[in-house]
Amino acid sequence: MSKLGSQDILCYIDSLLKYSNYSRAAQSLYISQPYLTKVIKKIESELGCELITRNKLPYRLTEQGKIYYQYLTSLEHSYAKLIREISYVSDMDNKVLRIGILPSLGVYLTPLFLPDFLELHPAYKINLVEDLPEKNEKRLQNNELDFWIGQNSSSISPNLNSFNWGRHSYQAIIPRCCELYQENVAVIPEGTIEISTILNQKLILTSKGSAIRKQIDQLLSVYKVQPNIVMESNEIYTVLKLAKHNLGLTFVPESIHIKECPSEYNIYPIPIEKMSLDYFIAHHGAKKLNSVDHDLIHTFLNHGQQCAI
Repeated sequence: MSKLGSQDILCYIDSLLKYSNYSRAAQSLYISQPYLTKVIKKIESELGCELITRNKLPYRLTEQGKIYYQYLTSLEHSYAKLIREISYVSDMDNKVLRIGILPSLGVYLTPLFLPDFLELHPAYKINLVEDLPEKNEKRLQNNELDFWIGQNSSSISPNLNSFNWGRHSYQAIIPRCCELYQENVAVIPEGTIEISTILNQKLILTSKGSAIRKQIDQLLSVYKVQPNIVMESNEIYTVLKLAKHNLGLTFVPESIHIKECPSEYNIYPIPIEKMSLDYFIAHHGAKKLNSVDHDLIHTFLNHGQQCAI
């Protein structure tokens, strides 16, 4: 049996079924395509059967694959029940809130509202589960998390309830190496540069599967641009720093403060009708919220209202 957890294997299979392509599935999981192929082949070898039909599109589970998928799902449910029971006993004396978040998102969001929440409820402890959105969404559905914080609430499961900050726009960081760079200009006025022209520059982007990248890929498709991507990173702050240091153009949410430095780069506000995002906090639809839960949600939303559109 593979040493990977059942949740990891379920995520791998789900991504393969979603994309019907090993490379795209691997990118969405932030792993390499050879590694994903190796994992699936190893499991199939151990079980002595194919799990997924790959001779035609879209990919589908074989009959044996359905049995294996059901087995993994039952393991997840059993494990989730175990965690709930242990957590219930443990939390009788310890007041803990379990919050899932993407690591790079946590760097920006958690300092904005958690200190205020803990000032209201100093007896509480926060258990941050920093992982990929797909995994934290499943944890929330399995009641292994109390809340999940992410981006773009329109794409989450319908059995989850979410509260969002409202729409936020993006900014392009245009360094000196780009032909669009304007010397000694801090902020280029919005609407003065065509989106297609921006997309045709040397780009530094977040990895496939990220909330920002999904919107950029959609724009590339709409404007039929073959991008010149010089580098990708899982971390938005890595992408931002590389753009500032003249490697290529990138996009960041307006909610991330960018210090003006016209001698090195321009800041260009992207029209919100072209690109936008929202930050959300979600809980399971069956969860009964208490006063502490409401305080957490309100503290989160209060900070968002300061810059929401």
